[in-house]
Amino acid sequence: MAAVSAQAAVACSSPPTVDASPSSGLPEAVAQQRAKYVAEYGPDYVDHVIVPHLMNRVTQGERPVLPMIDVALTKENALPRDLWGLLSATWQPNPEEGVTVFLQGLEKRGPDNRRKRIYMSAVTPDLYRAVYQPKVVAFWNELFAPDNTNKPLMRVYLDTFWDLYWDLHLGVKGSDIPAQVREIGTSFMAVLAYRDVTQRNVHDNYMTVRKNLDFLKSWIDDRLGDISSGVTPNPKATFAWYWLTNGEGSEYFNHKDVVFECFHNFVAFSQWGNSLFNVMGTLARDAGDPQAKDWFAKTMSGSPDTGTPFPPLERFVMELFRVISPNGGSISALAETSPPPFDRYTYMVTPHPTTSRDAVQWVNPDAFDPERYLPTPTSAQVDQAKIQQMGLAGCPFDPVDWPVRDGRPAALRNSAFGTVFGVADGQPMPVCDYAGFAPFGFGYRRCPGEQLTTMAFEDLLRKVWTDRLDFVKVRGDGAEQLPVGPTTVIADDMGFVRRR
Repeated sequence: MAAVSAQAAVACSSPPTVDASPSSGLPEAVAQQRAKYVAEYGPDYVDHVIVPHLMNRVTQGERPVLPMIDVALTKENALPRDLWGLLSATWQPNPEEGVTVFLQGLEKRGPDNRRKRIYMSAVTPDLYRAVYQPKVVAFWNELFAPDNTNKPLMRVYLDTFWDLYWDLHLGVKGSDIPAQVREIGTSFMAVLAYRDVTQRNVHDNYMTVRKNLDFLKSWIDDRLGDISSGVTPNPKATFAWYWLTNGEGSEYFNHKDVVFECFHNFVAFSQWGNSLFNVMGTLARDAGDPQAKDWFAKTMSGSPDTGTPFPPLERFVMELFRVISPNGGSISALAETSPPPFDRYTYMVTPHPTTSRDAVQWVNPDAFDPERYLPTPTSAQVDQAKIQQMGLAGCPFDPVDWPVRDGRPAALRNSAFGTVFGVADGQPMPVCDYAGFAPFGFGYRRCPGEQLTTMAFEDLLRKVWTDRLDFVKVRGDGAEQLPVGPTTVIADDMGFVRRR
């Protein structure tokens, strides 16, 4: 735990207030860059965004052999320092205003990774089928409506996505979403996509987020009040109801934490955009991956939803995500082995794409083959006996159940690698607990929204198959450049047509 505490101390250090001179403690090259931009953007933005951006050090980590991540690679404030101004009015971590599980070390999450379990209580597969699926299906139906045929699709997606986002989180959509709330989401996504904080458009979008941040938090807080008081229709069809109910105002997931999660999810859900674009490219009629297209036809022509633990369509979507990798890696905060000569921020990325294609894990790792998941262990199978079979002396994480408080006969359980998964009516709802399936991360830090995302894209593919849709190029060199996900700006040149 000492190593984790040291890392957290480094990650929490506040950026210094500096002047333009190298004597301020900054490296000369950084001080020169500060002087270059301070007149254009002002000292607040330069000192809290551009200077920390230049002082960030992000290194590539190893590909895990086991499907877990070491607790020494802490998640405590593991966000590049220059991005904190998007989340906090103080430009730095401020736990008094709420905490997200995605940026909190394991030692602070409560017993048995409690905060993660409370988050996941809102996104388990049984809930998707019961309350979220109609919202997602309606979104896909609107996106792939006949009026959008042969049009660039990602602009339409970006213009409608926030209705789905806020409907899932708070039960609000359409005209009930203020313009400022839509604006902050769009600007947040633009900062993550373009990422170079020295660009004018990134600065302008960054400051738009900050301008609207207090309004957004207040608006979310009011909507949570509507959910608690029963004003919101069908409140049990929102993430927030389960967070409020299962958190019960505890120190592990209190009211301010629910507010924070509702807008920090901008980061996680922004990956739906680049995932959609890459799925369209993979299955494109005149290009794409021939193996993937053959498997799609084979999967949908059979019994796509029959079988356990992963039916054919689920395996197909898993293989899509293994290949396109919505998220490039899991970022951790690190401590230096000796005190640095000046404040700087060091992070390591445990890679997803290369781990998913690691020849140590798979025979023919570059082949598109959904059947590769038939023999892989699930999170429900990885217990003490499985660990010992692998040659380990004991469970890195003791498997335990945490019953939900929302009235369902359900619990959150973890595998021996720390991977949390749901159990409903006594039936496990596991994930593939294998290092070679890495698009959603590893062990106790695995993305809690994995199954919701997988099931949403299953519904997308059902729509594509049932409506006989083909993905096609619809525009050439003049395609609009759009920010659709983290570090992802695309040419909006993909659309769809219907086969006769």
